[in-house]
Amino acid sequence: MTLKCIAVDDEPLALDIIEDYVSKVPFLELVKRTENAIEALQLVQAGGIDLVFLDIQMPDLTGIQFLKIANNKASYILTTAYSQYALESYDLNVSDYLLKPIAFDRFYKAVEKVHQQHKTHAEPQVVAAPVPAPAAPVVQQQQSVQDFIFVKTEHKIQKVELNDILYIEGLKDYISIFTKAERVITLQNMKKMEETLPFSQFIRVHKSYIIALDKIESIERSRITICGKIIPIGDTYRDEFFKRIENKNI
Repeated sequence: MTLKCIAVDDEPLALDIIEDYVSKVPFLELVKRTENAIEALQLVQAGGIDLVFLDIQMPDLTGIQFLKIANNKASYILTTAYSQYALESYDLNVSDYLLKPIAFDRFYKAVEKVHQQHKTHAEPQVVAAPVPAPAAPVVQQQQSVQDFIFVKTEHKIQKVELNDILYIEGLKDYISIFTKAERVITLQNMKKMEETLPFSQFIRVHKSYIIALDKIESIERSRITICGKIIPIGDTYRDEFFKRIENKNI
């Protein structure tokens, strides 16, 4: 049984990844990829679409708004960088919830679940039996599979390996990611970056700094040294930082 799919995301790179993953799964057929949520909604309402890969943060129409309007006309797998929508999406009968960056094994697990659900509904039942309730969406823990991020720079979308990051400095309208080899500048705020990075590897120590815990060279009073750079520890972040340090047995 082949599932006809569409992918909806305002990030072309995210669509590239979904398209690549779909091409590797024999029971999936990508009918359309689009950055236009309204166009995708019209396709779903017209019928014939079995599965929608749906981003949440989109202009014009958010993923949550999309789900409320579409009214269960297909199965849905949310693809997003934000975990806070998991509970609300469960109330809207989403089949699964994938956190970016998405690993292929996690993607396959999600689509296999949808495939089995469709097969169950399509096959004639010899003996009537209650259909199990849909499983709760699985919120993927980023730190279990995440080893890189993508960020927008002035002329391109750049991949940054997490293991290469030394620290991140926030300025007024952008942030600088300092790696072992370069400085990557991107228009993004510190809060969003903090939420994107794995909790086990990074910590915010100041309103203007996020650091990689394993890159700390020394700590002296309220100052951290990483690769010769002196980074202050803000009063707001001091207790949490030293608690994490104690747990790391540093």
